Amino acid sequence: MLVVTTEHIEGYKVVEVKGSVFGLIVRSRGLGGDIMAGLKGLVGGEIKQYTAMLEDSRKEAIDRMIMNANEMGANAIIMMRYDSGEMGKNMSEIVAYGTAVVVEKLK
Repeated sequence: MLVVTTEHIEGYKVVEVKGSVFGLIVRSRGLGGDIMAGLKGLVGGEIKQYTAMLEDSRKEAIDRMIMNANEMGANAIIMMRYDSGEMGKNMSEIVAYGTAVVVEKLK
């Protein structure tokens, strides 16, 4: 599955637009992570536990988006973007979204 942030894929032609597609994940940081973040917040610096959690969440959101595009019969996703937000005090939501399309390689 080709996934790009651009409107066009060089060397390919969009022959069919399947529609909007997304992958969503909500993760809880957990008490241990909140305690470590609080301590790190006092001295400054990167909170590696949160960074790893968000990287994993983005990968999972992309995987779910690709799975949804496959179910729609697409072979590519164009204009892919991320969005994120917080739900409550210790939950983060990550969504990957784009447009599912069918592309053909140009001759």
